[in-house]
Amino acid sequence: MSEDAFVEHRKLIIAGSGISGLSAAIYAARSNNEPLVFEGDEPGGQLTLTTEVDNYPGFPEGISGPELIQNMKTQAERFGAEVDHGIVESVEADERPFTVTMKNGDVYTADAIIAASGASARTLGIPGEDDLMGYGLSTCATCDGAFFRDEKILVVGGGDAAMEEANFLTKFASTVYIAHRREEFRAEDYWIDRVMEKVDDGEIELLLNTEVTELHGSPEEGVDHVTMVRHPDGHPTDKLDDPETETFDFDCGAVFYAIGHTPNADYLEGTGVERDADGYVVAKGGKGANQTATDVPGIFAAGDVVDFHYQQAATAGGDGVKAALDADDYLEELEREERAEPEPAAAESDD
Repeated sequence: MSEDAFVEHRKLIIAGSGISGLSAAIYAARSNNEPLVFEGDEPGGQLTLTTEVDNYPGFPEGISGPELIQNMKTQAERFGAEVDHGIVESVEADERPFTVTMKNGDVYTADAIIAASGASARTLGIPGEDDLMGYGLSTCATCDGAFFRDEKILVVGGGDAAMEEANFLTKFASTVYIAHRREEFRAEDYWIDRVMEKVDDGEIELLLNTEVTELHGSPEEGVDHVTMVRHPDGHPTDKLDDPETETFDFDCGAVFYAIGHTPNADYLEGTGVERDADGYVVAKGGKGANQTATDVPGIFAAGDVVDFHYQQAATAGGDGVKAALDADDYLEELEREERAEPEPAAAESDD
């Protein structure tokens, strides 16, 4: 630890300030657990990239993602939660309390930790992404699909997520197009069969051996068109100098990336917390209490850092509530154990 490191003990630290982290903070603060919430490198989580949220319960006219996050942050702080601009670098779980080291070198100890650090949607890293994310470019069909009724919608990807999103988007689009860099999809046969039925019906069209290289449009007008490349043998961006590679513009009103997510959980490496092959934290689940517990007592997990399937704001919020309640039970048990410990015997006098 550096000489400048600041050490403070907290009952509960929450890593992440998205829907799950702030939901946990509201409940934890109301339970007098004085949570310290670290915002992470994506303050507010993925919802801050969503301009309009129409499917979060309680907002019949919808609400912007940043406004919803700010409202929840204010609510958590009203009950006593503290929100700080910090990124958790690592957690040491060999001894209690836990040691939490921040990216800036600050060090905290904590009796309990809730990992609510979410998952980051993978992107292509192409021109236009930064300007158009949330303005015609999205990573969540169920969140944003309804905003693009009767538009030509482009889905990028070839796995289960892409097939599922494309199938869902046919509810709204004039036509859904799937761009995949290979000839064959990686998805399960079930989803491929569903998509091919929609292809036969004319609701979905396939753009195989094709990749998107640039997005065009503006935040005011949304996505206007994209630039794409195609090669008969697939993976065209690896073959841009090949004369068989074709470059063309494609008109569409929205683009949805469905190329996977990366859970933000590397700071738990070495703690003993189990993670699956894709890096998602494995929580207990099941019925009854302690569903958000990991296999390290005192470390709980909620939201998209656990959930690789639903990844919805409402489900993340519910996860955060459960994690706060589970953490509260754990902290109360710690207090009972401390009260039950016998007082150390007084040293005998030499007199």
